[in-house]
Amino acid sequence: MLRKTLFALTAATALATTAAFAGAKKDIVDTAVGAGTFETLVAAVSAADLVDTLKGDGPFTVFAPTDEAFAALPEGTVENLLKPENKDQLIAILTYHVVAGKVMSTDLTDDMTAATVNGSDIMIDLDDGVKINEASVITADIETSNGVIHVIDAVILPPQS
Repeated sequence: MLRKTLFALTAATALATTAAFAGAKKDIVDTAVGAGTFETLVAAVSAADLVDTLKGDGPFTVFAPTDEAFAALPEGTVENLLKPENKDQLIAILTYHVVAGKVMSTDLTDDMTAATVNGSDIMIDLDDGVKINEASVITADIETSNGVIHVIDAVILPPQS
């Protein structure tokens, strides 16, 4: 009887531990890696040395372009941006996709602006779906342990200075 009780208690503890870890959210970077549709974004974040930042406490809101969004850029753009000599330009573009704080879709209002980590503002338009500048949000509110990801269908570029 004691053996059965001990076995049942051990099994229950193992199941509870597994359930607790299964419910734990991943950070922004690990969520993007796990999705499998942000390989270019993850490579760019790595080349720009922003991985530790986006794994940090946050919270951050990331407007994440898909691999298809990066592929739609003119030929050679991504390869050029990933070169070490273009790191500052890459950082400027990537930080233009990040807003400090956790901004859920329910927090948005039509024609609002939001300051990006880059320092430039993005425009949110709700007239025809949700648009961030000219990019459409295709999946919203992917919560992570340190913020939220909104998937967009285009790479948004900061204004030229």
